[in-house]
Amino acid sequence: MTETPAFSAVKVFVPTGQLGSSGVRPEEIEAAIALGMDVMAMDAGSTDSGAAYLATGKSKNNRSMVKKDLLLLMEAQKRTGAPILIGTAGQAGGDINVDWTVDVVREVAREQGYAPKIAVLKSEQSKETIKAKNAAGRIRPLPPLGPLADETIDECEHIVALMGPEPFIAALEQGADIIVGGRSTDSAVLAAYPLWKGAPVGPSWHAGKTAECGALCSVKMAPANGCFLTIHADGFDVQPLVQANKCTPQSVSAHMLYENSNPFRLTEPGGVLDVTNCDYRDVDGRQVRVTGSVWEPKPYTMKLEGAAGGRYQTIMLIGIADPLVLENLDLFHDKMHSVLVSRVKNALGDSAGDFDISLRIYGWNAVSGRAVPEGTPPPPEVGVLCVITAHDQELANQIARAANAAFFHMPLFDGMETPSYGFPFTPSSSERGQAYEFKLNHVVEVGDPLELVRTEWIDLSATIAKDVVHA
Repeated sequence: MTETPAFSAVKVFVPTGQLGSSGVRPEEIEAAIALGMDVMAMDAGSTDSGAAYLATGKSKNNRSMVKKDLLLLMEAQKRTGAPILIGTAGQAGGDINVDWTVDVVREVAREQGYAPKIAVLKSEQSKETIKAKNAAGRIRPLPPLGPLADETIDECEHIVALMGPEPFIAALEQGADIIVGGRSTDSAVLAAYPLWKGAPVGPSWHAGKTAECGALCSVKMAPANGCFLTIHADGFDVQPLVQANKCTPQSVSAHMLYENSNPFRLTEPGGVLDVTNCDYRDVDGRQVRVTGSVWEPKPYTMKLEGAAGGRYQTIMLIGIADPLVLENLDLFHDKMHSVLVSRVKNALGDSAGDFDISLRIYGWNAVSGRAVPEGTPPPPEVGVLCVITAHDQELANQIARAANAAFFHMPLFDGMETPSYGFPFTPSSSERGQAYEFKLNHVVEVGDPLELVRTEWIDLSATIAKDVVHA
């Protein structure tokens, strides 16, 4: 009987934190090849920029940048045979986003004469599927939301379920050269290949979390976007691909804080990564070795994201350098808001509907929204953004016109001469269009990690001129 050889190591090249964003660097590809990479794995999206990209099916990233990255990666794949794994394609991972990315992959293959075997993983869900899961008691909310109502499901333009590594592993088992995945957890895309090859579960997940943003887990003294992982039997090593840069125990361990409420525990589909007792040790001044990562299996769940278009917005912007206003910014904010609301109600009456006016003072507290500590010195100037939200675009525009004069000329105190604040644009108001929001913050229980995932195959090996597509 032949014994199965013991696991030794798997080498994962993460070329960028997001496909089409910061850019894949040719020199880092060459460094990864020299280090013996087994796979190229990366994320291609995020919810950081809000719900619009899922609701509309559009990517935030420029198509030419995505193509430029894919040209470099697909050439390396052709040369080395190392598969390419892409998660959350097209920014949001919905079916439209995925198809947009696949179109770029096919274009590169056609132009370069490549014939890769492409797996397309889709995790967008129909409203009927989500309603059925909800009715069966398989969906539960995450804080701060409550139970999911069918009405909320109906409001969503698109709904996705975040995949774990299993769909990627299944595609690798069937010989995929390139995997274009829908909405996935960032860590799962990077952990998939090591797990497929028998790497220990805890280190595989922890390595994936560490490198999800590429070079951000390193100290960058020179431009770089990628990093390199070696998952071995006892843990994993992480290093930059540019010689001037280095990974440190602090830069590596700190990444557990990124987009995670608990720096020691990370919830993923099918379990929780626990790094409480991890040891982060410098290896050679550039490379860090991590040991002690533990995986705790849990019932398998997939997070749901659903996005919808909401009301419409018009914006106005002014700059203020008036010392009296700058010394009384909180008072100015409150008076301005009261005056604008009053003017709109007087001008439009009930036809204004359930409108909202938000004033955001940049240079003061626009980012945090919190009160500034007492004694904070006044800034030399501020920008005031007025965001008007209404039922439709024309109504938002009308509200902006009603508020316009006061926004640009309201004196801080009665009896003062009328000021004129600086406005940078004409016309003085701009249509922002429809606002978008996430409607779902829930998880769905599944009996099989592949249950909510559809796999399509594009095999270009037979002919480049005509693709053969089958589900």
